Amino acid sequence: MPAYDLNGRVALITGAARGIGFETARQLHLRGASVAVLDLDLGQAQEAAERIGPRAFGIGADVTDQGAMMAAVAAVVERFGGLDVAVANAGIAPPTVTTARTMPAEEWRRVVDVNLLGAWHTAGAALPQVSERGGRLVFIGSIYSFVNGLMASPYAVSKAGVEALGRALRAELAPFGASATVAYFGWVETDLVRDSLDRKDDGRGARVLSEILPGFLLKRISAASAGAAIVGALEERAPRVFAPPIWRYLSALRGLLNPLLDRRMDHDADIAAAVREAEALAAQRPVVAHGRPLICGGWRPTTSTGRLR
Repeated sequence: MPAYDLNGRVALITGAARGIGFETARQLHLRGASVAVLDLDLGQAQEAAERIGPRAFGIGADVTDQGAMMAAVAAVVERFGGLDVAVANAGIAPPTVTTARTMPAEEWRRVVDVNLLGAWHTAGAALPQVSERGGRLVFIGSIYSFVNGLMASPYAVSKAGVEALGRALRAELAPFGASATVAYFGWVETDLVRDSLDRKDDGRGARVLSEILPGFLLKRISAASAGAAIVGALEERAPRVFAPPIWRYLSALRGLLNPLLDRRMDHDADIAAAVREAEALAAQRPVVAHGRPLICGGWRPTTSTGRLR
């Protein structure tokens, strides 16, 4: 198929005030697209849009609010006359690296609400325009779409769901000349990754991945590289994109590798020690959120809960 020309297209990117979302919006704008920069904080979205350029404008909306996303798409259509591309990028990670048993239910649910239901609300609001105009949806998945979600179970669950959603919508959009892309990223230099992997106060839980994975699989890429990968996939009409590229091969072999890795993790003494340490630390943390007690421990106040990457 011919390349998908982004010049003159209209794109909506969620979680676009910073990180991957900002870089995607910026690079789409450089290709000639008009971009709607959506983020939870209207002021930050507007400031990011000003930095991007004249065909960008900021929208404040919560992706977990279906009505707000419908209104956001309506605002884009009113401003630019239509919508061709929607990038469901907004996402958060659990505020604490710990087990499902010690993670408060409201924090577990919040991650799934933002990452998975937020992606659906974005896609659902954009679908009428995208299907009518032969456009594209982009879902920001993760290697956690297919690797073991040890001590990050809500994130892994949400990203596996995002992958399934993207695949289903790709098939459903094909008869209309539209499509969907799933992006699988490893570690991107964003606040989300730094908050999750670089903590010094979560014991071995935050370091468990670096202890069980070879170094070349932990290589980080910049947000600019991730944005370039998304834009390139749009132009190539690619159903999926991986960055760094090595994850493409590991994904292709997941049916073979996952049972082997799961078995190793079931019997690994270091992992067992990390789990016990994470649970012990969770029991020592404050059990207050939003000014009221929590039934279970493990949560501590953090801006990650309210910030979209």
